[in-house]
Amino acid sequence: MAKTIDYYFSPASPWTYLGHGRFHEIARKHGASIAVKPVDYGRIFPLSGGVPVAKRAPQRQAYRLVELERWSKHLGMPMNIQPKFFPYDARLAALVIIAAGDADKAMKLAGAFLRGCWAEEKNMADEVEVAAAIRSAGVDSGALLKQANAPETAARFEAFTDEAIARQVFGAPTYVYRNELFWGQDRLEFLDRALGK
Repeated sequence: MAKTIDYYFSPASPWTYLGHGRFHEIARKHGASIAVKPVDYGRIFPLSGGVPVAKRAPQRQAYRLVELERWSKHLGMPMNIQPKFFPYDARLAALVIIAAGDADKAMKLAGAFLRGCWAEEKNMADEVEVAAAIRSAGVDSGALLKQANAPETAARFEAFTDEAIARQVFGAPTYVYRNELFWGQDRLEFLDRALGK
């Protein structure tokens, strides 16, 4: 039976950055396909009790930084836990990922945008920086940016978000396999086990 994982995330999420490569490897190991679905957490958070980082209590904000530092060291991943361009409007990056169509291409683009924000101090809301990240993933930036700005791409972004809301997604990243939600890069071990059954 074919294995497919629905991948709901934001290209601005540090936790998505920390899990992205490992998730891709786990999917490959199990021969699973990935349905790449960036979504609008600006719509999801108010419906699910989520609060943007800047509006969280000081102790929660402080502990978030401790955990980001802890995980980046644990995984050996370069990371600026307080990047210059965060938070940023991730809509353009999300639309580019959707416009890619092909899952492998979409995963490469998502990885480029995540690295751009969290490891390379780049503004992933800026079209020039986005175009450079697209090229770094080996994709034609002009054609992809044009497709990203097409109405049908925006409609798919909204549809993915509606789908995520209907499936009770509330945080990033969320991996859904056989209608079971795995929220957070720290749940990848459980996803790995589920895929192995």
